[in-house]
Amino acid sequence: MHRLSPLAALLALCILQPAQAQDRASLPQPGGGQAAIPRLSDGKPDFTGVWAGPGFGHKPDGPGDTDTPLVVRFDRKKMSPFKPGGEALMIRPLTGDVMQDDPGALCFPNGLTRQLLAPYSQQIVQMPGRLVILYEYMHFFRAIPTDGSPHDADADTTWMGDSVAKWDGDTLVIDTTNLKEWVFDSTHDEEGEGSRWHSDQLHVIERLHYLNPNLVAYDITIDDPAIFTAPWTQNFQMMRHPSWKLFESICEENNRCEAGKCTVSDIQKNNNSK
Repeated sequence: MHRLSPLAALLALCILQPAQAQDRASLPQPGGGQAAIPRLSDGKPDFTGVWAGPGFGHKPDGPGDTDTPLVVRFDRKKMSPFKPGGEALMIRPLTGDVMQDDPGALCFPNGLTRQLLAPYSQQIVQMPGRLVILYEYMHFFRAIPTDGSPHDADADTTWMGDSVAKWDGDTLVIDTTNLKEWVFDSTHDEEGEGSRWHSDQLHVIERLHYLNPNLVAYDITIDDPAIFTAPWTQNFQMMRHPSWKLFESICEENNRCEAGKCTVSDIQKNNNSK
């Protein structure tokens, strides 16, 4: 079965989006009224927009369309019991080697699952049969078929994995495999833990379902058979912010604090020379 490349999918979405917006505007909404959720021309819920994901408090922190960024980690109380040796595989004591302790400090990708909890906005662009997620942080993206297509049998193991999706009623179910062994979340020596890692056997399932036109229930199921005895789920929310747009986020640009070793900025040098 032919599948569009991620770049081709993104270009197609950008071209088709105005027409899809017209389709959404003309489509009768179930239940009527302003509380009806947005839908595409095929009747499926439309998640198009800029969203604050789990890494936000979803409460205004000032006037206008604002939100509060948070440091969010997976909750140990939600996790299934560890397999023998699983805790040692997941919890890595800090070594002093940043590449082992926190590769993101060297501008390596967050990858899944850490990216899902990041306190940066994300933009979803959707049309019938396909959805693209653009992450503000370091501009990662995922191009996801939503027509029930199977995983690519030849997919490489990557930072973001191979994602496919299907519909369960009005719930979008995203299934991701083929992930590198990598950092699990932003834990960094909290409560005596070093850093948390997942294995290359990780299987992630995300479920998105509207609670109201601008609020989505976002449930993440973690299935890592190398670490846990059974899959487990943690429940989050996502909030759409109509006035938001994505900003540039380039880790390497003016990176003065690589690995926590900070240098003086150009403006500080100029001020110090006066």
